[in-house]
Amino acid sequence: MADSRYQNRIVKPSGNYERLICYQKAVVVFDLTKHFTDKYLRMPDRTIDQMVQAARSGKQNIVEGSEDGRTSTEMELKLLNVARSSIGELREDYKDFITSNQLPLWNKSHPRFAQLQSFTKQNNRLESYIPYAEKWTSEEFANTMLTLCFQMDAMLNHYLKVHENDFITQGGIKERMYA
Repeated sequence: MADSRYQNRIVKPSGNYERLICYQKAVVVFDLTKHFTDKYLRMPDRTIDQMVQAARSGKQNIVEGSEDGRTSTEMELKLLNVARSSIGELREDYKDFITSNQLPLWNKSHPRFAQLQSFTKQNNRLESYIPYAEKWTSEEFANTMLTLCFQMDAMLNHYLKVHENDFITQGGIKERMYA
């Protein structure tokens, strides 16, 4: 059954990426990653540039995928997957920081994990994090970032699945043009 959102339209409406929670979190992750690397890593560590670029790539590919998705679902899916992969790379950098500094990795059994997960799920604006980021220890900061990366991965996986299903049921621009 065709989705009424695209009925009688060849080009889909603007992606409006700024309303996407995964984009909002990507902005937070990018800005906080810059703050984290400035605070806890020292030049000439190549990890600084790698982490900042992975965070930037996650954010920018959501934007580009959303915009390109107006005419190409295939390109949108590819770019959203690049965003997901970039956040995965960043997640590994935070895990590496935690393990190489012999810090505890917060998981479901950690006493602060549930509270952290709840906070990061509810807060998608940088302003919510800045007061804490100034006070966090490296352990708190890295585990917060790791949690945000896991949440973004889950959101992007869900978003990709929705778009894959849309493509299967409605086709791409060629199918809409033919219709």
